[in-house]
This record gives sequence, structure tokens and C-alpha cells, in this order.
Amino acid sequence: MRNSIFGKSPSGERLEQIKQSPNYTDGAFQNLSETPQLAEGFTMGGVLYDYLFTKKPRLKPKGNIPSVHTDIKAIAPNEAVLVWFGHSSYYMQLEGLRILVDPVFSGNASPIPGTTKSFKGTELYTEADFPEIDYLFISHDHYDHLDYKTMKALQSKVKHVVCGLGVGAHLESWGYTEEQLLENDWHDTVSMGASVTAHVLPTRHFSGRTFSRNYTLWCSYLLETPTMKIYIGGDSGYDTHFKMIGERFGPIDLAILENGQYNKAWRYIHLLPEELPVAAQDLQAKRLFPVHSGKFVLGNHPWDEPLKKISENIKATNIGLVTPKIGEVVQLTDTTQTFKAWWADVE
Repeated sequence: MRNSIFGKSPSGERLEQIKQSPNYTDGAFQNLSETPQLAEGFTMGGVLYDYLFTKKPRLKPKGNIPSVHTDIKAIAPNEAVLVWFGHSSYYMQLEGLRILVDPVFSGNASPIPGTTKSFKGTELYTEADFPEIDYLFISHDHYDHLDYKTMKALQSKVKHVVCGLGVGAHLESWGYTEEQLLENDWHDTVSMGASVTAHVLPTRHFSGRTFSRNYTLWCSYLLETPTMKIYIGGDSGYDTHFKMIGERFGPIDLAILENGQYNKAWRYIHLLPEELPVAAQDLQAKRLFPVHSGKFVLGNHPWDEPLKKISENIKATNIGLVTPKIGEVVQLTDTTQTFKAWWADVE
């Protein structure tokens, strides 16, 4: 547990700041609503038995995930684009700013080597593919969102890291400087220059890289420019915060929400397929980009089920669906851009 990959718990002045947060009580951060570890009717023993002994077909694709290698460095700075790298990692350009979210390029989403390996075809990108990053956003400190090897490799390229309270303790232990870190509580704002503001907002989830939980804060973000609003959802179960954010900021041009690695047993901390369109509607989203799938097995559903279900469920709404393949450039200002159902070509 002393290995650097586990990070470091907040202490000293950082811990004292955390204790002042209205979202921190009884020695831990709290969700807006009561959030049990397991949903009603489930037990840890039952979930473990199901994981070990119940046959679950097609958790991984047989073939390679289709992807393209875009030259990120060659994209003109004034282009408003998004490029997805699988799961919840993606790159954006807004108002000339280069932004990276939850980057995981080590090929593993676990502290134990070889246990949660990425799908074949998803590892086209490495840290060397990126230009200098103005703002790197971390939604929370779980291994599939905050990757030790990736963060170490990116450190010299990153100007600022925006994260929740306490997450900076991990990053400082990995070599990030105090000047690079912008730790925030829910409802804080971060000025990213004259024309972009990041609003730090709640989600319904949990945190922790060891057996201790909730000593760092999990967040979502709303990026606001003069012409566009983009919601970075992080991981979250369904709750009232989606409607609250929609009423405060809506309509939202693009909502990026988790879609995958779900289970009814942990419905309070991950969206179920039928809840995803509801959350997008609560946010008053014009377009939806579903992430948290296509790279790692963390749930027990077929690997392509999330994308199949949202493609059907979204039809009952007037929300546009953004489903790029890994590396495909999404034009953020082009609402007519269409995307192929790339998962249909993979077994």
C-alpha cells in the first residue's frame, strides 16, 4: 500500500481546508442524497458470487475496437473540437484553450498490473501525442479516471489541473507543484481566461484509491464560453443534481455522461441505461456524448450493450447523439455532424 500508484491522503493545511467544506462531515465527503454502497436487495456476498461464478458473455470484443490516429498537435488552436480516447478520456479545444479530461493511457485501469487491461485497438494514443495542455480536468480519483503513469508522464506538459478537494494530495506526491493545482469544492468557479469559465458541480458517486473511501471530492464540471456550454459529467448515479444543473445552466449544448460499467446493485453511483436519457433531459441537453464504455471491463454487461441501448432509448427524445470512434474529431460547433454505429462492426 506504500506504492506510489495509490497516491496520498490529504493532510496538514489541505486537510484543514477540507474540513471547512459543507460537503464534508463525519470524516468524509457526502453526496447530496443518501447513497448506500449497494442498492436494496443486494449483498456484498451475492455480488461477489455473481462476479466469480455467473457466466457473463461478450464482456470483451473479439476483434479490435475501430479507431483512428488524429494528429492532435496539428489541430488549429482556434478549432472547437473534441477527440475521444475510449472510456472517459477525451481532449477538447475551446476558445483557443487545450483541455484534457481524465486521461488514462497506461492500458490498465487497476493498481494491479494486467487485471483490467484495455481492449485491443484502444491504445493508439500516448502522452507524446499531446501538445501543451492548458487545463487538465480530473473528475475523481478512481483508477479508471486518475492514472498514475499517465499523470506522471504528462506533468511537464500541463499548466493547470482542475480537481476536487483532496485530489491534489495524490498529484503532489507524484511531482505536481502547488502552482499547477486548482482544487475546488462544489459550486466553485475557475476562470480559464477572458472567455471560458469552469463551474465545479456535484455528482453522486464516491472516491478512494485504497480501502478508505470519500477522503477526496468527486466532481462534475460545466464549461461555459460566450457561445457554448459543455457538461463534463464524470461518474454519477441518478439524482436531483442533474435537474438543478439544467435549471441553472440550461440549455446545455453538449452533455458528456457516463454510459457503461453499470449494475443494478450499484445503481446509486452509476447511471443505468434507462436513466441516461432522463439525466440528459434534466440537464436540458441539446446533444449527448455517452462515455465510460468501449475500453475496459468494469461491469458485467456485454461490452457493446451501453451503446446499443442509448441508441434506442434516445429516439424518444429530441437530443442528438454523439458517438465518435476513438480518435475521430468531433466538431463542437457542427450540430449536423453524424456518426457511424462503429460498434456494430465488432463482435
